[in-house]
Amino acid sequence: MALDGTILVLGGTGRQGGAVARELLRRGRTVHALVRDPAKAEAKALQEAGAVLVRGDMDDAASLTAAMREVHGVFSVQTFRGPGGVEAEERHGRAVADAAVRAGVRHFVYSSVGGADRDTQVPHFESKHRVEQYLRTLDLPVTVLRPVMFHDILLDIAPRPSGDGLVLAMWLDPRIPVQLIATSDIGVFAADAFENPGAWLGRTVEIAGDSLTGPQMAAAFEAVSGVPTRYQQLPIEPLRNARPDLANMFDWFEREGYRADLEELRRTRPHLVTLERWLADNWTAPVAAAAR
Repeated sequence: MALDGTILVLGGTGRQGGAVARELLRRGRTVHALVRDPAKAEAKALQEAGAVLVRGDMDDAASLTAAMREVHGVFSVQTFRGPGGVEAEERHGRAVADAAVRAGVRHFVYSSVGGADRDTQVPHFESKHRVEQYLRTLDLPVTVLRPVMFHDILLDIAPRPSGDGLVLAMWLDPRIPVQLIATSDIGVFAADAFENPGAWLGRTVEIAGDSLTGPQMAAAFEAVSGVPTRYQQLPIEPLRNARPDLANMFDWFEREGYRADLEELRRTRPHLVTLERWLADNWTAPVAAAAR
């Protein structure tokens, strides 16, 4: 049984878990953060922000069980980028859910991905869908959040100097919009779910904060930097050999795409972070381009 409404956050040293932990702390909630290495800089930063660090590992069932004692809620997020890839991600997702059942957790918020159930053919989307399906077999009060593409991803493919300005290049038809979200807004929605379980328990909700085409994304970069920025569509065929998972994702953007109800989300949360606003705080134009 929960004694104080404590929320255990997984992935607290990462982007999503960190955002959730910070938002919960901002709202005055007691936050425990599961960490493998309490000495890690990101873990220390969480502790300084007010979180209680709990040593544990998603491959160690005993540590998960111990971490969930007297915890009211759990925020569960896993990554496919570590050792073991999507197989480890799915195994960890199941293990965390099993531990929550054993502990009698009252509210389990799982972070999946937008469109997980819509034939994406993207391995790290499908792994999350399998975890979702597993959650439905358990006696566990669940909310599933399905965030869309992070604003952060655009830093990996940020505009590069070209000619007298910048060029943003992606494998995307310039007419096709893609929904985006700031990780801080994932934190907001997760905290909302814990704060108002009556409105969130049992729901699966796709969440986003913006929707832009490639040229509109380029315009957001230009608005922040003041440097002329154009959009360029890259041919997808070379990507199929180098990164078939990424090629499948961009194919899916054009075929199906995310379907978050932005109008409804903005009605309940009118200050969702747009790409332009996020870039103003998180991106600086390349020096060569900014000097032009």
